Amino acid sequence: MRPLNRQCASVSPAPIERILQFGGGNFVRGFADWIVEVYNREQSVPLGVVVANNSDRQIYRDWSAQDGLYHVLTKGISDGNLVDRHELVTCVSRVLSLDKDWEAFLQTAEQPEMRYIFSNTTEAGIQFSESDAATDAPPAEFPAKLTAWLHRRFDRFGGDGERGCVVIPMELIVENGTVLRENVLQYARHWKLSEDLIRWIEQSCIFCNTLVDRIVPGVGKEELPAAHKLVGYEDAAITQGEPYHLLAIEAPAAVRDELPLDDIGLNIIYTDDLTPYRRSKVAILNGAHTTMVPVAYLCGRETVRETLEDNLTGSYVRDALYEEIIPTLDLPGVDLQQFARDVLDRFRNPFIHHRLLSISLNSVSKYRERVLPSVIAYHEQRGEWPHRLILSLAALVRFYLGERDGAEIPLRDDPWAIEFFRSAWAATDGSPASLHQLAGKVLGWERAWGRDLSVHPDLHQLLAAQLREIGANGMNAAVAAV
Repeated sequence: MRPLNRQCASVSPAPIERILQFGGGNFVRGFADWIVEVYNREQSVPLGVVVANNSDRQIYRDWSAQDGLYHVLTKGISDGNLVDRHELVTCVSRVLSLDKDWEAFLQTAEQPEMRYIFSNTTEAGIQFSESDAATDAPPAEFPAKLTAWLHRRFDRFGGDGERGCVVIPMELIVENGTVLRENVLQYARHWKLSEDLIRWIEQSCIFCNTLVDRIVPGVGKEELPAAHKLVGYEDAAITQGEPYHLLAIEAPAAVRDELPLDDIGLNIIYTDDLTPYRRSKVAILNGAHTTMVPVAYLCGRETVRETLEDNLTGSYVRDALYEEIIPTLDLPGVDLQQFARDVLDRFRNPFIHHRLLSISLNSVSKYRERVLPSVIAYHEQRGEWPHRLILSLAALVRFYLGERDGAEIPLRDDPWAIEFFRSAWAATDGSPASLHQLAGKVLGWERAWGRDLSVHPDLHQLLAAQLREIGANGMNAAVAAV
Protein backbone atom coordinates (compact mmCIF):
# COMPACT_ATOMS: atom_id res chain seq x y z
CA MET A 1 0.00 0.00 0.00
CA ARG A 2 1.36 3.42 -0.94
CA PRO A 3 2.22 5.94 1.81
CA LEU A 4 0.11 9.10 1.74
CA ASN A 5 1.90 12.38 1.11
CA ARG A 6 1.66 15.22 -1.40
CA GLN A 7 4.26 13.75 -3.72
CA CYS A 8 2.72 10.26 -3.90
CA ALA A 9 -0.79 11.67 -4.23
CA SER A 10 0.32 14.34 -6.77
CA VAL A 11 -1.24 17.07 -4.61
CA SER A 12 -0.10 20.70 -4.64
CA PRO A 13 1.14 22.38 -1.45
CA ALA A 14 -1.56 23.54 0.95
CA PRO A 15 -2.94 27.07 0.50
CA ILE A 16 -1.55 30.00 2.46
CA GLU A 17 -2.25 29.53 6.17
CA ARG A 18 -5.23 31.66 7.12
CA ILE A 19 -6.73 29.43 9.82
CA LEU A 20 -5.23 28.45 13.16
CA GLN A 21 -7.00 25.37 14.47
CA PHE A 22 -6.84 24.14 18.06
CA GLY A 23 -7.38 20.40 18.05
CA GLY A 24 -7.00 17.66 15.47
CA GLY A 25 -9.27 14.87 16.65
CA ASN A 26 -11.77 12.86 14.65
CA PHE A 27 -14.55 15.42 14.92
CA VAL A 28 -12.60 18.45 13.78
CA ARG A 29 -11.00 16.47 10.93
CA GLY A 30 -14.35 15.10 9.80
CA PHE A 31 -16.18 18.39 10.25
CA ALA A 32 -14.23 21.66 10.29
CA ASP A 33 -11.36 20.72 7.97
CA TRP A 34 -13.74 18.87 5.64
CA ILE A 35 -15.84 22.06 5.44
CA VAL A 36 -12.72 24.08 4.60
CA GLU A 37 -11.84 21.58 1.87
CA VAL A 38 -15.28 22.01 0.27
CA TYR A 39 -14.98 25.79 0.65
CA ASN A 40 -11.62 25.82 -1.11
CA ARG A 41 -13.11 24.09 -4.15
CA GLU A 42 -15.70 26.84 -4.49
CA GLN A 43 -13.76 30.02 -3.62
CA SER A 44 -10.98 31.92 -5.37
CA VAL A 45 -9.04 32.59 -2.13
CA PRO A 46 -8.46 29.18 -0.52
CA LEU A 47 -7.80 28.71 3.16
CA GLY A 48 -4.81 26.85 4.55
CA VAL A 49 -5.03 25.37 8.04
CA VAL A 50 -2.30 24.96 10.62
CA VAL A 51 -3.31 22.51 13.34
CA ALA A 52 -2.13 22.89 16.94
CA ASN A 53 -2.54 19.86 19.21
CA ASN A 54 -1.99 19.64 22.94
CA SER A 55 -0.08 16.38 22.70
CA ASP A 56 2.56 14.74 20.55
CA ARG A 57 0.60 11.53 20.03
CA GLN A 58 1.68 9.11 17.32
CA ILE A 59 -1.35 9.84 15.14
CA TYR A 60 -0.38 13.50 14.92
CA ARG A 61 3.23 12.67 14.07
CA ASP A 62 2.02 10.31 11.36
CA TRP A 63 -0.47 12.89 10.09
CA SER A 64 2.33 15.45 9.90
CA ALA A 65 4.44 12.96 7.93
CA GLN A 66 1.54 12.77 5.47
CA ASP A 67 1.99 16.51 4.76
CA GLY A 68 -1.35 17.13 6.45
CA LEU A 69 -3.29 14.98 3.97
CA TYR A 70 -6.00 12.56 5.06
CA HIS A 71 -9.32 11.11 3.88
CA VAL A 72 -12.87 11.54 5.14
CA LEU A 73 -15.29 8.69 4.57
CA THR A 74 -18.96 9.68 4.52
CA LYS A 75 -21.28 6.78 5.27
CA GLY A 76 -24.95 6.75 6.11
CA ILE A 77 -28.41 7.64 4.82
CA SER A 78 -29.46 10.97 3.32
CA ASP A 79 -32.99 11.61 2.05
CA GLY A 80 -33.60 7.90 2.31
CA ASN A 81 -30.65 7.01 0.06
CA LEU A 82 -27.49 5.17 1.05
CA VAL A 83 -24.35 7.34 1.00
CA ASP A 84 -20.87 5.78 0.84
CA ARG A 85 -18.09 8.03 -0.50
CA HIS A 86 -14.60 9.24 0.37
CA GLU A 87 -12.73 12.51 -0.13
CA LEU A 88 -9.11 13.61 0.21
CA VAL A 89 -8.62 16.66 2.44
CA THR A 90 -5.69 18.82 1.31
CA CYS A 91 -6.14 22.11 3.19
CA VAL A 92 -4.00 21.27 6.25
CA SER A 93 -0.47 22.58 5.85
CA ARG A 94 1.14 21.71 9.19
CA VAL A 95 0.39 19.72 12.35
CA LEU A 96 2.09 21.20 15.41
CA SER A 97 2.50 19.87 18.94
CA LEU A 98 2.04 22.63 21.49
CA ASP A 99 4.27 20.77 23.93
CA LYS A 100 7.17 20.52 21.46
CA ASP A 101 6.51 23.38 19.02
CA TRP A 102 5.38 26.21 21.31
CA GLU A 103 7.54 28.86 19.67
CA ALA A 104 6.59 27.70 16.17
CA PHE A 105 2.98 27.95 17.27
CA LEU A 106 3.44 31.53 18.54
CA GLN A 107 5.24 32.47 15.32
CA THR A 108 2.07 31.70 13.35
CA ALA A 109 0.60 34.78 15.07
CA GLU A 110 3.14 36.87 13.17
CA GLN A 111 1.82 35.76 9.78
CA PRO A 112 -0.21 38.66 8.38
CA GLU A 113 -2.58 36.40 6.44
CA MET A 114 -3.78 34.63 9.60
CA ARG A 115 -7.40 35.60 10.15
CA TYR A 116 -9.56 32.76 11.49
CA ILE A 117 -9.29 30.61 14.61
CA PHE A 118 -11.17 27.32 14.89
CA SER A 119 -11.24 25.15 18.00
CA ASN A 120 -12.59 21.86 19.22
CA THR A 121 -11.09 21.12 22.61
CA THR A 122 -14.00 19.17 24.23
CA GLU A 123 -16.66 20.68 26.45
CA ALA A 124 -14.17 21.01 29.31
CA GLY A 125 -11.65 22.82 27.14
CA ILE A 126 -12.97 26.34 27.63
CA GLN A 127 -12.14 27.23 31.19
CA PHE A 128 -9.94 29.52 33.26
CA SER A 129 -7.21 28.42 35.66
CA GLU A 130 -5.35 30.77 37.98
CA SER A 131 -2.35 28.45 37.86
CA ASP A 132 -1.70 29.28 34.19
CA ALA A 133 1.05 31.88 33.92
CA ALA A 134 1.97 34.12 31.02
CA THR A 135 5.47 32.65 31.07
CA ASP A 136 4.29 29.05 30.72
CA ALA A 137 5.34 27.41 27.47
CA PRO A 138 2.65 26.28 27.06
CA PRO A 139 0.03 27.06 29.70
CA ALA A 140 -2.41 24.26 30.42
CA GLU A 141 -5.79 25.62 29.34
CA PHE A 142 -6.85 26.34 25.77
CA PRO A 143 -8.04 29.94 26.46
CA ALA A 144 -4.65 30.68 27.99
CA LYS A 145 -2.88 29.40 24.87
CA LEU A 146 -5.15 31.55 22.71
CA THR A 147 -4.46 34.59 24.90
CA ALA A 148 -0.71 34.09 24.50
CA TRP A 149 -1.14 33.79 20.73
CA LEU A 150 -3.25 36.95 20.51
CA HIS A 151 -0.72 38.78 22.69
CA ARG A 152 2.08 37.83 20.27
CA ARG A 153 -0.02 38.98 17.31
CA PHE A 154 -0.90 42.28 19.00
CA ASP A 155 2.76 43.00 19.71
CA ARG A 156 3.93 41.97 16.22
CA PHE A 157 1.52 44.29 14.41
CA GLY A 158 1.47 47.13 16.91
CA GLY A 159 -2.19 46.71 17.77
CA ASP A 160 -3.31 47.12 14.15
CA GLY A 161 -7.08 46.63 14.13
CA GLU A 162 -6.86 45.07 10.68
CA ARG A 163 -4.92 42.16 12.19
CA GLY A 164 -7.68 41.12 14.54
CA CYS A 165 -9.12 37.62 14.19
CA VAL A 166 -12.47 35.90 13.81
CA VAL A 167 -12.77 33.13 16.38
CA ILE A 168 -15.14 30.25 15.58
CA PRO A 169 -15.13 27.75 18.46
CA MET A 170 -16.86 24.40 17.95
CA GLU A 171 -17.02 23.10 21.51
CA LEU A 172 -20.40 21.72 22.54
CA ILE A 173 -21.31 24.33 25.12
CA VAL A 174 -23.96 27.04 24.98
CA GLU A 175 -22.61 30.42 23.82
CA ASN A 176 -19.17 28.93 23.27
CA GLY A 177 -17.80 32.09 21.67
CA THR A 178 -19.01 34.32 24.47
CA VAL A 179 -17.57 32.03 27.12
CA LEU A 180 -14.24 31.79 25.29
CA ARG A 181 -14.03 35.58 24.92
CA GLU A 182 -14.66 36.05 28.64
CA ASN A 183 -11.94 33.53 29.47
CA VAL A 184 -9.42 35.20 27.18
CA LEU A 185 -10.11 38.61 28.70
CA GLN A 186 -9.87 37.10 32.18
CA TYR A 187 -6.42 35.74 31.34
CA ALA A 188 -5.32 39.08 29.91
CA ARG A 189 -6.28 40.80 33.15
CA HIS A 190 -4.92 37.98 35.34
CA TRP A 191 -1.58 38.28 33.58
CA LYS A 192 -1.71 42.08 33.90
CA LEU A 193 -1.35 42.57 30.16
CA SER A 194 -1.83 46.07 28.72
CA GLU A 195 -5.19 47.80 28.50
CA ASP A 196 -4.39 48.45 24.84
CA LEU A 197 -4.27 44.69 24.24
CA ILE A 198 -7.54 44.20 26.10
CA ARG A 199 -9.22 46.89 23.99
CA TRP A 200 -7.81 45.30 20.81
CA ILE A 201 -9.27 41.93 21.77
CA GLU A 202 -12.59 43.55 22.61
CA GLN A 203 -12.81 45.74 19.51
CA SER A 204 -10.82 43.98 16.76
CA CYS A 205 -11.44 40.28 17.47
CA ILE A 206 -14.83 38.72 16.82
CA PHE A 207 -15.86 35.70 18.87
CA CYS A 208 -18.75 33.83 17.25
CA ASN A 209 -21.17 31.53 19.01
CA THR A 210 -21.80 28.32 17.10
CA LEU A 211 -23.91 25.19 17.05
CA VAL A 212 -22.26 22.15 15.47
CA ASP A 213 -23.66 18.74 14.71
CA ARG A 214 -22.20 15.73 12.95
CA ILE A 215 -21.50 12.24 14.23
CA VAL A 216 -17.86 11.42 13.42
CA PRO A 217 -17.12 7.99 14.89
CA GLY A 218 -13.84 7.60 13.04
CA VAL A 219 -12.58 4.32 11.64
CA GLY A 220 -12.13 1.40 14.01
CA LYS A 221 -8.95 -0.72 14.00
CA GLU A 222 -10.77 -3.67 12.50
CA GLU A 223 -12.10 -1.46 9.71
CA LEU A 224 -8.77 0.17 8.82
CA PRO A 225 -7.52 -2.40 6.27
CA ALA A 226 -10.71 -2.10 4.21
CA ALA A 227 -10.67 1.69 4.52
CA HIS A 228 -7.05 1.91 3.35
CA LYS A 229 -7.80 -0.39 0.44
CA LEU A 230 -10.75 1.81 -0.50
CA VAL A 231 -8.72 5.05 -0.62
CA GLY A 232 -5.57 3.39 -1.96
CA TYR A 233 -3.18 4.66 0.73
CA GLU A 234 -1.96 3.95 4.24
CA ASP A 235 -3.67 6.86 6.00
CA ALA A 236 -3.00 7.36 9.70
CA ALA A 237 -5.51 10.20 10.02
CA ILE A 238 -8.40 8.74 8.02
CA THR A 239 -11.78 9.35 9.65
CA GLN A 240 -15.44 8.70 9.01
CA GLY A 241 -18.59 10.77 9.46
CA GLU A 242 -22.29 10.57 8.76
CA PRO A 243 -23.81 12.51 5.82
CA TYR A 244 -25.73 14.90 8.07
CA HIS A 245 -23.92 18.01 9.23
CA LEU A 246 -24.86 21.40 10.64
CA LEU A 247 -22.77 24.46 11.37
CA ALA A 248 -24.80 27.41 12.59
CA ILE A 249 -22.78 30.57 13.27
CA GLU A 250 -23.97 33.61 15.17
CA ALA A 251 -21.94 36.38 13.55
CA PRO A 252 -22.16 39.95 12.26
CA ALA A 253 -22.77 40.60 8.58
CA ALA A 254 -19.11 41.49 8.01
CA VAL A 255 -18.06 37.92 8.86
CA ARG A 256 -20.72 36.49 6.57
CA ASP A 257 -19.47 38.67 3.72
CA GLU A 258 -15.77 37.82 4.07
CA LEU A 259 -16.25 34.11 4.81
CA PRO A 260 -19.26 32.90 2.79
CA LEU A 261 -19.40 29.40 4.25
CA ASP A 262 -23.14 29.40 3.69
CA ASP A 263 -22.64 29.63 -0.06
CA ILE A 264 -20.87 26.32 -0.75
CA GLY A 265 -23.78 23.88 -0.78
CA LEU A 266 -23.40 22.57 2.77
CA ASN A 267 -25.78 22.82 5.72
CA ILE A 268 -24.11 25.95 7.09
CA ILE A 269 -26.16 28.84 8.41
CA TYR A 270 -25.31 32.35 9.51
CA THR A 271 -27.80 33.79 11.94
CA ASP A 272 -28.33 36.61 14.41
CA ASP A 273 -29.76 34.18 16.97
CA LEU A 274 -28.83 30.53 17.50
CA THR A 275 -31.73 29.92 19.88
CA PRO A 276 -34.19 28.39 17.35
CA TYR A 277 -31.54 26.00 16.01
CA ARG A 278 -30.45 24.98 19.50
CA ARG A 279 -34.04 24.44 20.62
CA SER A 280 -34.88 22.35 17.56
CA LYS A 281 -31.78 20.19 18.09
CA VAL A 282 -32.49 19.65 21.78
CA ALA A 283 -36.20 18.95 21.29
CA ILE A 284 -36.09 16.86 18.11
CA LEU A 285 -32.73 15.12 17.95
CA ASN A 286 -31.86 14.87 21.63
CA GLY A 287 -35.51 14.62 22.67
CA ALA A 288 -36.16 11.69 20.35
CA HIS A 289 -33.01 9.94 21.60
CA THR A 290 -33.98 10.36 25.24
CA THR A 291 -37.60 9.39 24.58
CA MET A 292 -36.66 6.14 22.86
CA VAL A 293 -33.94 4.79 25.15
CA PRO A 294 -35.86 3.32 28.12
CA VAL A 295 -38.85 2.33 25.98
CA ALA A 296 -36.85 0.54 23.29
CA TYR A 297 -34.43 -1.09 25.73
CA LEU A 298 -37.27 -2.52 27.83
CA CYS A 299 -38.83 -3.75 24.58
CA GLY A 300 -35.69 -5.80 24.00
CA ARG A 301 -33.97 -3.57 21.46
CA GLU A 302 -30.23 -2.89 21.74
CA THR A 303 -29.37 -0.13 19.25
CA VAL A 304 -30.88 3.04 17.84
CA ARG A 305 -31.00 1.56 14.36
CA GLU A 306 -32.74 -1.60 15.56
CA THR A 307 -35.26 0.60 17.36
CA LEU A 308 -36.13 2.53 14.20
CA GLU A 309 -36.29 -0.53 11.97
CA ASP A 310 -38.65 -2.41 14.28
CA ASN A 311 -42.31 -1.79 13.39
CA LEU A 312 -43.48 -1.30 16.96
CA THR A 313 -40.70 0.85 18.42
CA GLY A 314 -40.03 2.62 15.11
CA SER A 315 -43.65 3.74 14.90
CA TYR A 316 -43.53 4.82 18.54
CA VAL A 317 -40.50 7.07 17.96
CA ARG A 318 -41.89 8.56 14.74
CA ASP A 319 -45.31 9.24 16.28
CA ALA A 320 -43.76 10.82 19.37
CA LEU A 321 -41.63 13.01 17.14
CA TYR A 322 -44.28 14.15 14.65
CA GLU A 323 -47.35 14.19 16.89
CA GLU A 324 -46.06 15.25 20.31
CA ILE A 325 -42.68 17.03 19.94
CA ILE A 326 -42.79 19.00 16.69
CA PRO A 327 -46.30 20.45 17.29
CA THR A 328 -45.00 22.18 20.43
CA LEU A 329 -42.31 24.10 18.54
CA ASP A 330 -42.75 27.50 16.94
CA LEU A 331 -39.34 28.28 15.48
CA PRO A 332 -39.46 30.60 12.44
CA GLY A 333 -36.65 29.97 10.00
CA VAL A 334 -36.17 26.32 10.96
CA ASP A 335 -37.59 23.62 8.71
CA LEU A 336 -38.68 21.28 11.47
CA GLN A 337 -40.09 18.63 9.13
CA GLN A 338 -36.85 18.39 7.15
CA PHE A 339 -34.81 18.31 10.33
CA ALA A 340 -36.97 15.46 11.64
CA ARG A 341 -36.45 13.53 8.40
CA ASP A 342 -32.72 14.07 8.72
CA VAL A 343 -32.82 12.84 12.31
CA LEU A 344 -34.62 9.64 11.37
CA ASP A 345 -32.13 9.05 8.54
CA ARG A 346 -29.33 9.42 11.07
CA PHE A 347 -30.97 6.99 13.46
CA ARG A 348 -31.11 4.39 10.68
CA ASN A 349 -27.45 4.74 9.69
CA PRO A 350 -26.21 1.18 9.02
CA PHE A 351 -22.57 2.21 9.53
CA ILE A 352 -23.03 3.47 13.11
CA HIS A 353 -23.96 1.02 15.86
CA HIS A 354 -25.27 3.36 18.56
CA ARG A 355 -26.14 1.23 21.57
CA LEU A 356 -29.08 2.34 23.68
CA LEU A 357 -27.22 1.70 26.93
CA SER A 358 -24.39 3.98 25.75
CA ILE A 359 -26.81 6.92 25.58
CA SER A 360 -28.63 6.08 28.82
CA LEU A 361 -26.07 8.03 30.87
CA ASN A 362 -27.75 10.61 33.13
CA SER A 363 -31.19 9.81 31.76
CA VAL A 364 -32.96 11.72 34.54
CA SER A 365 -31.38 15.07 33.75
CA LYS A 366 -31.68 14.36 30.03
CA TYR A 367 -35.43 13.81 30.37
CA ARG A 368 -35.74 17.10 32.25
CA GLU A 369 -33.77 19.11 29.69
CA ARG A 370 -34.79 17.40 26.46
CA VAL A 371 -38.29 15.95 26.88
CA LEU A 372 -40.05 17.67 29.76
CA PRO A 373 -40.25 21.06 27.96
CA SER A 374 -42.18 19.35 25.15
CA VAL A 375 -44.45 17.67 27.70
CA ILE A 376 -45.23 20.97 29.42
CA ALA A 377 -45.70 22.86 26.15
CA TYR A 378 -48.02 20.15 24.79
CA HIS A 379 -50.16 20.35 27.93
CA GLU A 380 -50.27 24.14 27.85
CA GLN A 381 -51.31 24.17 24.20
CA ARG A 382 -53.83 21.31 24.24
CA GLY A 383 -54.94 20.89 27.82
CA GLU A 384 -53.98 17.20 27.79
CA TRP A 385 -50.82 15.18 28.24
CA PRO A 386 -48.75 13.59 25.42
CA HIS A 387 -49.23 9.87 26.06
CA ARG A 388 -46.07 8.74 24.25
CA LEU A 389 -43.77 11.16 26.06
CA ILE A 390 -45.33 10.22 29.39
CA LEU A 391 -44.86 6.55 28.49
CA SER A 392 -41.18 7.38 28.10
CA LEU A 393 -41.23 8.69 31.68
CA ALA A 394 -42.98 5.53 32.87
CA ALA A 395 -40.36 3.46 31.04
CA LEU A 396 -37.63 5.56 32.66
CA VAL A 397 -39.06 4.75 36.09
CA ARG A 398 -39.16 1.06 35.22
CA PHE A 399 -35.65 1.22 33.67
CA TYR A 400 -34.26 2.48 37.00
CA LEU A 401 -35.57 -0.62 38.73
CA GLY A 402 -32.31 -1.91 37.23
CA GLU A 403 -33.49 -5.21 35.75
CA ARG A 404 -34.61 -6.51 32.35
CA ASP A 405 -35.68 -10.10 31.88
CA GLY A 406 -33.79 -11.15 34.99
CA ALA A 407 -30.55 -9.45 33.93
CA GLU A 408 -29.11 -6.40 35.67
CA ILE A 409 -29.31 -3.05 33.86
CA PRO A 410 -26.10 -1.03 34.41
CA LEU A 411 -27.43 2.29 35.71
CA ARG A 412 -25.19 5.30 35.10
CA ASP A 413 -26.46 8.45 36.74
CA ASP A 414 -25.87 10.72 39.72
CA PRO A 415 -25.89 8.74 42.97
CA TRP A 416 -28.82 10.77 44.31
CA ALA A 417 -30.93 9.83 41.27
CA ILE A 418 -30.13 6.13 41.50
CA GLU A 419 -30.77 6.16 45.25
CA PHE A 420 -34.16 7.87 44.78
CA PHE A 421 -35.36 5.11 42.48
CA ARG A 422 -33.85 2.37 44.64
CA SER A 423 -35.74 3.66 47.67
CA ALA A 424 -38.95 4.29 45.71
CA TRP A 425 -39.00 0.82 44.19
CA ALA A 426 -38.16 -0.78 47.55
CA ALA A 427 -41.41 0.65 48.89
CA THR A 428 -43.42 -0.71 45.95
CA ASP A 429 -44.95 -4.20 45.91
CA GLY A 430 -46.34 -4.06 42.38
CA SER A 431 -49.94 -3.57 43.44
CA PRO A 432 -52.03 -0.87 41.72
CA ALA A 433 -52.10 1.17 44.92
CA SER A 434 -48.32 1.06 45.37
CA LEU A 435 -47.70 1.94 41.72
CA HIS A 436 -50.03 4.90 42.16
CA GLN A 437 -47.92 6.00 45.11
CA LEU A 438 -44.75 5.46 43.08
CA ALA A 439 -46.11 7.69 40.31
CA GLY A 440 -46.84 10.41 42.87
CA LYS A 441 -43.32 10.22 44.31
CA VAL A 442 -41.77 10.50 40.87
CA LEU A 443 -43.93 13.44 39.81
CA GLY A 444 -43.27 15.24 43.10
CA TRP A 445 -39.49 14.85 42.73
CA GLU A 446 -38.62 18.53 42.49
CA ARG A 447 -34.87 17.94 42.60
CA ALA A 448 -35.12 16.03 39.34
CA TRP A 449 -37.73 18.06 37.45
CA GLY A 450 -37.26 21.54 38.91
CA ARG A 451 -40.97 21.62 39.78
CA ASP A 452 -43.69 19.61 41.48
CA LEU A 453 -45.53 17.75 38.74
CA SER A 454 -47.74 15.90 41.19
CA VAL A 455 -50.08 18.93 41.30
CA HIS A 456 -51.60 17.61 38.05
CA PRO A 457 -54.02 14.81 39.05
CA ASP A 458 -54.64 13.77 35.45
CA LEU A 459 -50.90 13.38 34.87
CA HIS A 460 -50.65 11.34 38.06
CA GLN A 461 -53.42 9.04 36.85
CA LEU A 462 -51.84 8.63 33.40
CA LEU A 463 -48.37 7.82 34.70
CA ALA A 464 -49.77 5.34 37.24
CA ALA A 465 -51.87 3.63 34.55
CA GLN A 466 -48.84 3.26 32.29
CA LEU A 467 -46.74 1.84 35.13
CA ARG A 468 -49.50 -0.71 35.77
CA GLU A 469 -49.62 -1.61 32.06
CA ILE A 470 -45.86 -2.14 31.94
CA GLY A 471 -45.95 -4.21 35.11
CA ALA A 472 -48.90 -6.36 34.06
CA ASN A 473 -48.32 -6.89 30.34
CA GLY A 474 -44.78 -5.74 29.56
CA MET A 475 -43.23 -2.84 27.69
CA ASN A 476 -44.15 -4.05 24.22
CA ALA A 477 -47.83 -4.14 25.18
CA ALA A 478 -47.60 -0.67 26.74
CA VAL A 479 -46.12 0.72 23.53
CA ALA A 480 -48.82 -0.93 21.43
CA ALA A 481 -51.48 0.63 23.69
CA VAL A 482 -50.50 4.29 23.26
